[in-house]
Amino acid sequence: MPELPEVEVIAQGLQRLIGQSIIQQVEVLWPRSVACPEVPAFTHGLAGRHVMDVRRRGKFILFALDDGRCLLAHLRMTGGFCVFPRTTPPHAYVRVIFHLADGRDLWYVDVRKFGRLYLVDSPDEILHELGVEPLSAEFTAERLADILRRRKRAVKPLLLDQRLIAGVGNIYADEALFRAGIHPLRRAADLTMEEVRGLHAAIREVLQEAIDHRGTTLRNYRDADGETGENQFRLNVYRRQGEPCRRCGTPIERIVVGQRGTHFCPHCQPARP
Repeated sequence: MPELPEVEVIAQGLQRLIGQSIIQQVEVLWPRSVACPEVPAFTHGLAGRHVMDVRRRGKFILFALDDGRCLLAHLRMTGGFCVFPRTTPPHAYVRVIFHLADGRDLWYVDVRKFGRLYLVDSPDEILHELGVEPLSAEFTAERLADILRRRKRAVKPLLLDQRLIAGVGNIYADEALFRAGIHPLRRAADLTMEEVRGLHAAIREVLQEAIDHRGTTLRNYRDADGETGENQFRLNVYRRQGEPCRRCGTPIERIVVGQRGTHFCPHCQPARP
């Protein structure tokens, strides 16, 4: 599933490729990709609209339109966008085509069909429950401490809770906990302030490094240019179960935490501090 770095890379690419473009017409090939409004209102509402800006919030891509409304996209497991000349025939996984006035097409592609598109008057209609952005100035070590100190749950599920921190998913939660030397089952309220500062720095570092390396491609992820990311070659624990830890040589282990596969080094991330 695309997480914050992958969505950020796609949004940056779309801003470069279609920022200031005009949507001439919209063709919906898989109606369930459109969450709201109904498909006829969706296509009519986008026809003739000018894309003013493309950005990210959490795991959502936001297309700001010239009439004040916003097109939102949540990519879920396998969603993505790419731009092609209109002469390019769409393949079987193209769910929505945005025909641009300059003769190009923006494809919304989704192999598993779980992603959703929303045309709304205000992004807050969909995004109002999202937590703090982990790469923003508002996400301080003190803010993270406040999120964690009152909760008795394990730290890993809290990092995945989009109502608390927006955009962190399974890959980067595992990688940040490894970098900070914190076991994923440690109780959040038990972390010391020193550990919280280390985790805060680790979250920001792994996310920014993944953006710098164009995201993590494990299967379907491609950026807006159709290129794979490079960050998968830099992962320390995620999906490396049984392989030696790059720091100490101990085999990486995999457990299930909050119904999510979780990877860690039992030596570098002890269960007890």
